[in-house]
Amino acid sequence: MAKLTVKIILTVLALALTGCSSSEDDIEKVPDKSAQSLFVDARSALDNGLYQKAIQILGAIDSRFPFGPISHQVQLDLIYAYYKSGNVAQGIALADRFLRLNPNNSNIDYVYYMRALINISTEENLFQDMAGIDRTDRDPEASRSAFNDFKNIITEFPDSKYAADARKRMISIKSRLAQYEISVAKYYIKREAYASAANRGRYIVEYFAPSPEIEQALEIMIECYDKLGLKDLQKNAMQVLAANYPNNKLVN
Repeated sequence: MAKLTVKIILTVLALALTGCSSSEDDIEKVPDKSAQSLFVDARSALDNGLYQKAIQILGAIDSRFPFGPISHQVQLDLIYAYYKSGNVAQGIALADRFLRLNPNNSNIDYVYYMRALINISTEENLFQDMAGIDRTDRDPEASRSAFNDFKNIITEFPDSKYAADARKRMISIKSRLAQYEISVAKYYIKREAYASAANRGRYIVEYFAPSPEIEQALEIMIECYDKLGLKDLQKNAMQVLAANYPNNKLVN
């Protein structure tokens, strides 16, 4: 790896550690002011990207005025601040609590949306991306959770302002989930477990269309059916491949 890349990674890591240390500030240090005054301070911190400071103030409001008129908005802003600060555990825990205690709140779609974004953020490892490490073989549990939350939005809240973005993100997540299945199928092929590999390929075709991985899944099915001597299934998979990917090397 180039020295410059290593230097960039170490610099970003140092900044990340600095940000994490600020989250340990005791909420008792927050001035003794009214809930509304503190909320104004918290919003100012959010607007200026001071997410750890916002968390500190919002946490103080949530602790001191748990049943106040702005308590729900405070929790919604806390979820956002946790997301922006990279505090995954706290963000998901608060989102879970909000959904459990406020099932009829008018902002439920927003909480689903934010919880999905927080889960997605766990898949976006900056340092591994910068180092060029392939992570498609890692179990995409967080992506599955995010996919389900986005699905909840478009099915339960089709008129939500987050619905359009949820649909777009679901397509991207489908690709991530399909990539994992491709990795598993390749592992089975190496072990000559062709039936298991073919089943993974079929699963991708059935459940993750549309996604860029469909073509590769069909190739896996064709290869495995050939190894298993299942000529009819191989022929059917080839026909699907030819109809959808006429320029594929197996077709020509």
